[in-house]
Amino acid sequence: MRISQALAPKAPDPKGAVRSPVRARANAALAVAAVLALALTGCGSGGDAARKPVAAAADADRVEPLAAPPSPELPVTVDSADGRKVTIGSTDRIVPLTGSLSEIVFTLGFEEQVVARDITATFEQAAGLPVVTRAHDVSAESVLSLRPTVVLADTTTGPNEAIDQIRDAGVPLVVVEPATALDDVGRRIDTVAQALGVPSAGAQLKARTASRIAAVQRSVPGRTDGKKPRVAFLYLRGSASVYLLGGAESGASSLLEAAGAVDAGKASGLHKDFTAITSEALAKAAPDAILVMSKGLASVDGVEGLVRIPGIAQTPAGLDRRVVSVDDGVLLNYGPRTDRVLAGIVEQLYAKDGTGR
Repeated sequence: MRISQALAPKAPDPKGAVRSPVRARANAALAVAAVLALALTGCGSGGDAARKPVAAAADADRVEPLAAPPSPELPVTVDSADGRKVTIGSTDRIVPLTGSLSEIVFTLGFEEQVVARDITATFEQAAGLPVVTRAHDVSAESVLSLRPTVVLADTTTGPNEAIDQIRDAGVPLVVVEPATALDDVGRRIDTVAQALGVPSAGAQLKARTASRIAAVQRSVPGRTDGKKPRVAFLYLRGSASVYLLGGAESGASSLLEAAGAVDAGKASGLHKDFTAITSEALAKAAPDAILVMSKGLASVDGVEGLVRIPGIAQTPAGLDRRVVSVDDGVLLNYGPRTDRVLAGIVEQLYAKDGTGR
């Protein structure tokens, strides 16, 4: 799932696009880490016995399509985020080029029309589709071989040469602005639904998604001491020695705030996306809990490996082994499954005694 991912989305490229928010942030993190990341060193792990993080919502690997299949009204001409106007005449063969866009397309009811997926589309219904990306780059040849009638990308999809090649072949390609916060969810759904000729289905899905997110927010327990838990979002790739602390532009702040928490990195003064983890930065952030992607946690050998990263064992989160883990393929998607992501965060964050203490 946007790092999902300065890992903030770039301005739209005049020719096409860049990478999906989660992918783009991850790749930017790798670049930063080449200079800044710290090597793992042994460190004591005080506190109680390790508590394993609970997996977020068991059904989070599936999307839930709308009950009534949509009937597209085509052709339709829409504004692409790169400044072009694009006319779509058929939705018979759809290729969404990010996991987040795939999630919206499937949930709108177009499962049978999707003919390929991006590597970040990890939900169950998309698993059998051919992958049209190499590492994190789109293969224009793979896309075109599937004879798409419409391709959906966002401003972080790339390389630009692949986007140009798809368009030069005469395939309608719509670029969508990425999502970095809860406020972006409805906009993304509307944009995709309009491009597919089903604005009414988009309105229905947007209302359903907003209602479910609001219901989760209402379930957030109050704390008897009135203090909100401080949560640090860490981006980890142990095999590449990438250990980064998220700041205001990491993409996680909106989720944490909706869960009744404080983004510890943002609150400590980290205004950009990510910075290398240091003992000093962690001490200033002083998180009560740590939010990680599940693969990132696995890459450092779980919770016990996590607390061996310098500085983590000395934080309240490290001392208490308080870790919230969410699947990579959905955490920062900000789409129709965001209520499940938020519910998983709330469940894990407040699991200790029901109050977050």
